[in-house]
Amino acid sequence: MIDIQDKEYCPGLEEVGEYVGRPCFLKFCSDIRRKYGCGEKVEFSACSMAKGWNIKFKKAGRALCTVYPREGYFTVLVVIGTKEKEAVEAMLPECEARLQEIYHETQEGNGQRWLMIDLEEEGRMYEEVLRLIEIRRGPAACRN
Repeated sequence: MIDIQDKEYCPGLEEVGEYVGRPCFLKFCSDIRRKYGCGEKVEFSACSMAKGWNIKFKKAGRALCTVYPREGYFTVLVVIGTKEKEAVEAMLPECEARLQEIYHETQEGNGQRWLMIDLEEEGRMYEEVLRLIEIRRGPAACRN
C-alpha cells in the first residue's frame, strides 16, 4: 500500500486506486478523461488541508477538478466561479441535500466557491459532481 503523503514516491493512478479502495475512483477518472479528452496529472500538494498526492484534470489550460485520494473514498474539488454560478444555482434545487449543503456552507471568495465533495460510490451524487464539472468546462466541451 502506498503512503499518499510520501513526497519521494509518485504513485501511478492504479496505485492510487488501490489506496482509495473504491471501484468508482478509477471509473471517475476514466469518465473525466473520456468525456473531455484530457489526461490526469498526479501532483504532490504541501497544503496543510490536503497534504499528499492528488490528481488534477485540466483541459485547454482550464482546471476541471482536482481529486484528493483518501482511504475508502475520495474528495473532488470543483471551483464554481462567476461564469458557472448561475447554472449551478439553477440545478441545485434538484440535487442531493448534501450537495446543496456543501454549496451553501462554502464561503464565496473572489467570486468563487471551492466545493470539496466526498465520493464513495457511483450514484446520484457521483452524477451531480460530473454535472458540476460539465458546467465548469462550459460550452467549449461541445466543440471537442
